[in-house]
Order: sequence, then structure tokens, then C-alpha cells
Amino acid sequence: MFEPGHLHRANTLATAELPLFNIDLYYEVRQDSSEGPMLHMRLQGQVDGKVFEEVFELHRDTAYNFASVVSRLAHKHGMPTDSSLIMHSHAEYDQMFEDIRAKLGAHSGEPVNLDHLDKDGF
Repeated sequence: MFEPGHLHRANTLATAELPLFNIDLYYEVRQDSSEGPMLHMRLQGQVDGKVFEEVFELHRDTAYNFASVVSRLAHKHGMPTDSSLIMHSHAEYDQMFEDIRAKLGAHSGEPVNLDHLDKDGF
């Protein structure tokens, strides 16, 4: 389920391929005095009964790659590496992507500061 600023994913029936999980991703844009607009994200929930929370920020020019970071963190906490938490429903991913771009005022074709890639863990 997607609504601006929040994506919720859950699996209430475990299978051999997919564990039980209940995960929420919250996001907002925050202004950093030295870095400018940053996409602040909080990923929290549980996978197979193990509770976790991750908080991170991405620079405006690298925020487009949020799905990669979220997937890597979800895998770290027990989601199978062959499943994608974000891309599960492509229509909701598209809505989330557009919402993030609008909140950041980002446009296609803008340059990426390669130092930001390093700072943001890519």
C-alpha cells in the first residue's frame, strides 16, 4: 500500500521462497544546512519475527536510487535476495518515485555529484 510519504508491504503467509514480513518505509525531504535537500528515509518492521529499524538519508541527486538502498537493507534483515520490497508492485513504485522527485524538485537529466554516491553508500 502506498500513500505519499509511506509505503507498506506485508506477507502474512510464509512460503519456502518468502518469509513472513511486515515492513513500513517512511520518507520525507529535510533541509541540511551544508548538504542541501536530503531524502530522509526510515525503514522499519519485522522479517520472520525479527524486528528492525534503519534510518538513512540520500542526497537530492542520488535519491533516485532509493530502491537499491531499501532492498539492500531489507536483505540485511532477512528478506530473500531474489525478492524486491519496492518493485513488488511496479505501479506503486512509479507513484513513489514521482512523489520523491516532486518533493525534491528533481528533473530527469540533472547531473550527479559522484562524491554523493560515495557518501550515500553506493
